[in-house]
Amino acid sequence: MNIKDLDLSGIEDEKARAIIGQLLNLIEELSSELREARAEIQRLRDENNRLKGEQGKPRVKGNTPKPATGDRSSEKERQTARPRHKRSKKAEIRIDREETLVIERENLPDDAEFKGYADVIVQDIRLETDNVLFHKAKYYSTKARQATR
Repeated sequence: MNIKDLDLSGIEDEKARAIIGQLLNLIEELSSELREARAEIQRLRDENNRLKGEQGKPRVKGNTPKPATGDRSSEKERQTARPRHKRSKKAEIRIDREETLVIERENLPDDAEFKGYADVIVQDIRLETDNVLFHKAKYYSTKARQATR
């Protein structure tokens, strides 16, 4: 039986009907608070277990069937329908400096011919320190020292 389905009009005493109505409202409010407290307790238990390195209660989603699609093409057909255009990532890299690497001629075989340069981009990260020496003004007052004694 649901509290909302109760008919209090059958109670003749008006004071008793009002008190019972208030009690039912209080029961409904407390039941709602209890549900919220239980959910919060479970959330805290899961968090506690997670902090201990254990797993909490799993959140399982209900089974919902995937919508049926009329297209049952193969993977190859789908890939050819939407061709991918790969773009060069090198075009987006900002060049900070350029260096030309030269090999000394005595380290090469006698018949080696120069054919130009091959460009190679090397990405690196530079970390620099930023140490600051602050010169803070420092004051001394004999009056302030005597006032605290």
